[in-house]
Amino acid sequence: MTPVKAAPLDPAALAARLTAAGQAGGFRVEWFGESAGIPLLALTKRTPGPRPRIYLSAGIHGDEPAPPLVLLELLEAGVFDARANWFLCPILNPHGHARGTRENAGGLDLNRDYKHLDSAEISAHVGWLRRQPRFDVTLSVHEDWESTGYYLYELNPGHRPSLAEPMLAALAGICPIDQSPVIDGREAQGGIIRPISDPLLREKWPEAIYLLNHHTALTYTLESPSAFPLAQRIAAHRAALETALNLTIRDWHKTPAGPPAAAH
Repeated sequence: MTPVKAAPLDPAALAARLTAAGQAGGFRVEWFGESAGIPLLALTKRTPGPRPRIYLSAGIHGDEPAPPLVLLELLEAGVFDARANWFLCPILNPHGHARGTRENAGGLDLNRDYKHLDSAEISAHVGWLRRQPRFDVTLSVHEDWESTGYYLYELNPGHRPSLAEPMLAALAGICPIDQSPVIDGREAQGGIIRPISDPLLREKWPEAIYLLNHHTALTYTLESPSAFPLAQRIAAHRAALETALNLTIRDWHKTPAGPPAAAH
């Protein structure tokens, strides 16, 4: 599909709405850095007692507006309730969103900077992540201008119960699934990419590889097709995310102490 330039978001207005919704929902709202004078936000909510720890991120590419908007929608809808401990980083590249560009103000793709930490944004984000506990699952929300449908990456080296097929089943009635045998240069099956080679060997790390190496044993990267209408992409992401959250919480409570966390 022919790429269409994304309409820029107003990241300052979005940050204000995220802050207001987070505070109304009982979240701690923290500034862990800034980008062009706009805060890099982390929203955390911990409920007393055993709970799964779930991390979600969005907005690392400024030409992908649906991801931060769907996290705002879920936040305002009260989806992030007392069933889990929540860790949200909803807009990691405010300056890119202000311009509608993939990269930050310095021309860097922030989702390739988690190994070398050349950017102020990702250095600050990693600093924040290092202060958090390990997560039971992480979900990074994205879009793809070249995709013909929705797809996702799964990194699950411990072969824990997969959330991939249920997520795609939940959104299949909303958005087509990319059925290509090769997506983004990698083998895929039914819209799911499960990399065979060791992802840690890559020279430039995206967020998912950093998270797998330091913070979780199960991580997903969700990709909606950018050429589809924005409302459709948001709805597809929401269906996938709510399915993943509900299954994670249900399965975690089947084991009294929750699933074992992998060592650092």
